[in-house]
Amino acid sequence: MTQPLYQVKAEFFRTLGHPARIRILELLAERDHAVHELLEQIEIEQSNLSQQLAVLRRAGLVSQQRAAGEVTYTLALPLVRDLLRTAREVLLDQVTGQGALQAALRDSLHESA
Repeated sequence: MTQPLYQVKAEFFRTLGHPARIRILELLAERDHAVHELLEQIEIEQSNLSQQLAVLRRAGLVSQQRAAGEVTYTLALPLVRDLLRTAREVLLDQVTGQGALQAALRDSLHESA
């Protein structure tokens, strides 16, 4: 029996639900990175980085290559770049909406005074 699409989507978003995983994907959206480069950019222990990369690999979001004794990670799905950009746009709309709401509330306070 297959899972309903909404459950599969929820699992996908749970996979993205860790700040380190989002940061890894953001960095890989820019270019491929060796593990040591990711460690320089993300302030977590190497063991934690390895765990987060393993989660992303199992989900099929990143892939790894070994060359010259170094492991390099890349986005396995280029559409992840679009997803990250869309998430930024959604957040920008939320913040913009909150700013507009704050301005409306301020205006209404002045009107009722």
